Amino acid sequence: MKSITVFKGDGIGPEITAAVLQILKAAHAPYDYEEFEVGEKEYKKNGALIPEAAFRSFEKTKLLLKAPITTPIGKGFRSLNVTLRKKYALYANIRPARSSAVIPTPFPDVDIVTFRENTEDLYIGVEYAMDADTIHAVKLITRKASEKIIRAAFTYAQKHHRKKLTCVHKANILKQSDGLFLHTFYQIAEEYPHIIAEDKIIDNLCMQLVMHPAQFDMLVMPNLYGDIVSDLTGGLIGGLGLLPSMNIGTTYAMFEAVHGSAPDIAGKHIANPTALLFSACLLLEHTGEQEISQRIKKAVQTVWETTNIRTPDLGGTATTEEYTQAVIRQLQ
Repeated sequence: MKSITVFKGDGIGPEITAAVLQILKAAHAPYDYEEFEVGEKEYKKNGALIPEAAFRSFEKTKLLLKAPITTPIGKGFRSLNVTLRKKYALYANIRPARSSAVIPTPFPDVDIVTFRENTEDLYIGVEYAMDADTIHAVKLITRKASEKIIRAAFTYAQKHHRKKLTCVHKANILKQSDGLFLHTFYQIAEEYPHIIAEDKIIDNLCMQLVMHPAQFDMLVMPNLYGDIVSDLTGGLIGGLGLLPSMNIGTTYAMFEAVHGSAPDIAGKHIANPTALLFSACLLLEHTGEQEISQRIKKAVQTVWETTNIRTPDLGGTATTEEYTQAVIRQLQ
């Protein structure tokens, strides 16, 4: 049995974590789970976002399933995601967005994988007060980090038989920083002549995504653009409640739902566990358990197609527990 570290998170985190672990156990996923309280509650209780035992667990297992964590806006502690990505060199954030015929959306043909550089750009959160009225934020782009994420995207495209990779940038204005990223992209593209390589300026990409998203196959981009664009792709398929995510490094891997902790609905038993469940499916695939992953995804699809059991964000009235049990019944 492989051990998996689990961070239960804030808000709806514990609820959707419990649901996902039930489904994984029903599917006979060959894992043991080391579960930890982390985030705002832990910070208020013990003065640390993550207890040392949780760090030690992740460093031992190398695999982390993480529920959403509350991050204060404009004050308080630093984002836990940023902390984990930097500490464990999780340089690639990968978010596959695929529409389903049974989830209402204006875009039934979306199948886009976003590769987001995860360790630099403005998202590192380095800011300096030049004076009381002026703040300087640092945008960091390096050739080394750019090469790693771009090469990872091309490698994924080759492995998964993807046909096109689009580099997203603002090099028309940020000629040195985004210019370096774009130049690196086309250098590496020469090694993959069978994959179509193109680029789009970020604002044009956003317009194109909400008009004709089916033209895109894979996207690769710096950190901040990736944070925004990958949420946009979630909107195209029906919401962030359906969008999985994995953060991959050389040694460690973290799998998480990208939506927030939704404290306004915590404890109301209406949270949708699908994004975290599909993230767990990415974990299964990462550890060679493709068959179990496919069975879980098929079970979810069957629930959507043959029942009206859906959580409120998907237009239904089911509780988290009712939805979870419906998926489990399809696995039995």
